[in-house]
Formats: sequence, structure tokens, C-alpha cells
Amino acid sequence: MPSSRARVATDAAPRYAKQLASHFGRKIPVEETTDGGRRLTFQTTDVLLEPQDDHLLIRVTAPDTSSLTAIRDVVGSHLERFGQRNELSVTWDEPTED
Repeated sequence: MPSSRARVATDAAPRYAKQLASHFGRKIPVEETTDGGRRLTFQTTDVLLEPQDDHLLIRVTAPDTSSLTAIRDVVGSHLERFGQRNELSVTWDEPTED
């Protein structure tokens, strides 16, 4: 299954993870992880939001490349819109096969 990740520089990673989870949680399953992160489940695609001290790590795992690309676009554009004032930028690594 292809996967990809992004490291988004921010000192407010827990807030952005919570905001994304709250926003998407109206339509998809969301759960809190043991390390304070969030897992979003878009049908067969998983998104892990892992807040760190100086960045938000986002990991996406999907059944195929087209699903991976679609979810990366959706999650990335929402985060950039939420963090527009702070000029957040989401840059994804090249997909890898797990």
C-alpha cells in the first residue's frame, strides 16, 4: 500500500491536529491515539496526525496511488487554509510502498 508523509513546521501542532480532526470528524471516523495524535479514516485510507514540538507530522496510507493523492490534496489544502495566517505550507514526500 502506498504511503506518504509531510512535516509541517508549526509551534501549534496539537491545535492544528485537533482542528483537522474536529472538522473531518463530522463525516468520517476519528480517534485519538495514545500519543496525543489523531487517526482519520477516509473509507480505506488512513491519515495519522502526530503533533511534535516544532511540527505536525502527517502520514497517509492508501490502497492505491490515486486515493493517496486525493486524500493528501484534501488534508493538505484544509490545513493550509486553517493555518493561512501563520503561512503554513504542506509539502509531501514522494509516495513509498509499505
